[in-house]
Amino acid sequence: MTFRNGLASLLRPEDSVLVLIDHQPYQLANLNSHDPHMVVNNSAALAKAAKVFGVPTILTSVVAARGGHIFPQITDVFPGQQVIDRTFINTWEDQKVVDAVKATGRKQLIFAGLWTEICVAMPAIQAAGEGWDVTVITDASGAVSLEAHEVSIQRMIAAGVNMMTWLALAAEWQRDWARTKTAVALNEVIIQHAAGSGIAYLWEQQLLNTPVPGKG
Repeated sequence: MTFRNGLASLLRPEDSVLVLIDHQPYQLANLNSHDPHMVVNNSAALAKAAKVFGVPTILTSVVAARGGHIFPQITDVFPGQQVIDRTFINTWEDQKVVDAVKATGRKQLIFAGLWTEICVAMPAIQAAGEGWDVTVITDASGAVSLEAHEVSIQRMIAAGVNMMTWLALAAEWQRDWARTKTAVALNEVIIQHAAGSGIAYLWEQQLLNTPVPGKG
């Protein structure tokens, strides 16, 4: 197995393409590996971070007429964008999705979806075997049980797939807070979706703008 290390192994927005898979009501109804609220929050944060950095994002559902539409928290980030609806359980067997990814010209392929053990693991393992640089965002994904989530992560790691969380990915894309073009917009995503970190930032701003008693 080739180890993933070195500066070149870090994810870059100009080389990344994101595929969000089956964030739908049917899958959410049997999500037991995570707090469902957290997965909705994190998948929305991931979508917003991708938009901040101009990362092409493909949205795909499976049999939406039965399983429901992708969460509006995600689709609202990309108004008017067509969702690719599939019958294939394995996203990477749907040529429309593969063609959409290839059309971006990017090679760092990022997946997140429901469920981890099925709809994320299958395309991640297949794409990695085809030579793609594949990363899965684990906290914007979820499974029918904690065991299913953890076992599928182990399976994907064994297949050479990289694992990250949404905030780690956003930080890797940003890399330097001096990159002001994206820093302000990313900070807004953190305020809205990173809980303690976002609130702490607002508190910091409050304190910086509070006159010292007797000095005002």
